Amino acid sequence: MLFSMRKTSSIKKILATICTGVVLVGALVGCGGEKKPAAPAAKPGSGQKVKISFPTASASGALYAVGAAITNNWNKTVPTVAASSQASAGGIANLNMVSDGEAQVSIAISSNVLQCLKGTDSFKGHAYKELKAIAGLYMNPNQIVVTDKSGVKSMADLKGKHFAVASAGSSVYNECSNHLIAAGLKFPDDIKAEYITFTDAADMLQNGSIDGAWIMSGAPASAVSQALTAQCHLLSVSDEIIKKLQAKYPWYVKYTIPAGTYPNQKEAVTTSAIKMVMFCRGDLSEDVVYQLTKSFWKNIDELGKSQKNLKGLKPADAVKDIAGVPLHPGAIKYYKEIGVLK
Repeated sequence: MLFSMRKTSSIKKILATICTGVVLVGALVGCGGEKKPAAPAAKPGSGQKVKISFPTASASGALYAVGAAITNNWNKTVPTVAASSQASAGGIANLNMVSDGEAQVSIAISSNVLQCLKGTDSFKGHAYKELKAIAGLYMNPNQIVVTDKSGVKSMADLKGKHFAVASAGSSVYNECSNHLIAAGLKFPDDIKAEYITFTDAADMLQNGSIDGAWIMSGAPASAVSQALTAQCHLLSVSDEIIKKLQAKYPWYVKYTIPAGTYPNQKEAVTTSAIKMVMFCRGDLSEDVVYQLTKSFWKNIDELGKSQKNLKGLKPADAVKDIAGVPLHPGAIKYYKEIGVLK
């Protein structure tokens, strides 16, 4: 009897050990670096609204207002969704949030969207291969603001200057890096870098505590407007630098900020720009994305009245210059319906 009890106890210990091992293996597998699918907030047809979280950028950037206008439109015109926009750290953060399932739709420059899709540059080792485009939107220009007293006349003159470059690893920081390197500077070693937001940069430009700032935003941007009321001006990017950038990064285009876009801006300014892309998670249903795409374009005139960056956009341009990022099936359905795609 004693032998039988000891035998039974031993068997229980062995089984417990095996079970613990299985649980640990499962936990380790679950801790891997693979992107996990987001748990859907609601299924189409379930009677519940599908939640759409839409991160944008800092509250002083044009993208913040654009995102708010788009989500407000969806809430009014697409009864099956509940959309909300919020401030964020910008394009790279937006892509990471969508990749991780913390958000469903957002906007970023086409170059960053492609890098996230392929897992390169800032997204190395963290590709989100199911990322999909909804629409190419407007061009997002690089805007270099310098104080009049800085004496800066060209990008090469930024060497040794106290300059705001946004947060390290952000899309704006990377834009600054690409351009200053193309201009022959070592980045960030050749400048006294200040890692601050557009809002803080505008304040510091206004009180003269920095020499300049890099701002990438739809024009007009409130931070640039604020700075140009206080003895600051926009710096042009030379054709030579733009050609160098285009040779390495084909998504760049030459862009003109017309005279009068900002206070005290008497002349047009030449710079570079990249197209903004509205993108989403690949696991959003075809019907939901179809409705979002349709609503956006059917109400684009109204959206353009409230947001200058959305004014004059056309569906025919929505599938162009998006760096080869694949469209979501729901968006494809709409573009085929209106004859933009065959």
